[in-house]
Amino acid sequence: MNEKSEKHNRRMARLKKGRDKLMESKTEEKGLIIVHTGDGKGKSSSAFGMIMRHIAWGMPCAVVQFIKGAIESGERKFITEHFAEECPFFTMGEGFTWETQDRDRDIEKAEEAWEKAKELIRDSGNRMVLLDEINIALRYDYLDIQKVVRFLLDEKPFMTHVVLTGRNALPELLEIADLATEMKELAHPFKDGVMAQKGVEY
Repeated sequence: MNEKSEKHNRRMARLKKGRDKLMESKTEEKGLIIVHTGDGKGKSSSAFGMIMRHIAWGMPCAVVQFIKGAIESGERKFITEHFAEECPFFTMGEGFTWETQDRDRDIEKAEEAWEKAKELIRDSGNRMVLLDEINIALRYDYLDIQKVVRFLLDEKPFMTHVVLTGRNALPELLEIADLATEMKELAHPFKDGVMAQKGVEY
């Protein structure tokens, strides 16, 4: 073994020792409040990745989509056609806000989606509930952020994960999040005239 490899191995051994010691202190499991926000792509994609993990491990989960609805999505098609029992999927929105052009209707649909979300979260059999694009409904005051926060803090079962996606997550939501990630846009093909494409965007 050459000197460079030996040096690398010694450094990795030190890192492993430190990592093992750190991991010894991480013994708690709990249901997390997870927020995916930011102007970059990947918020829902990442959340659906966690839903796939739950399905793979035989852990019941559910999805409520608050805004999307007018366009069929690959994730909805895949889950409803192959894993409907493992992951009930509710598309409660009627499209993006600039398409619906009806604030009262948008509020009505958001409130219906929130009632379904509360029902699914209260069911302690669900290990994860994804609230896709709820941050948009909260941003436009279709839902009361204080009521959402109180529900998550007071009524979410201890071992249930709740994932909330969408741009412009409100500070009140970020304050109670156990895990919050901001997706930052560095480049986007839309700016170069490339349309949203099946399998990438939906």
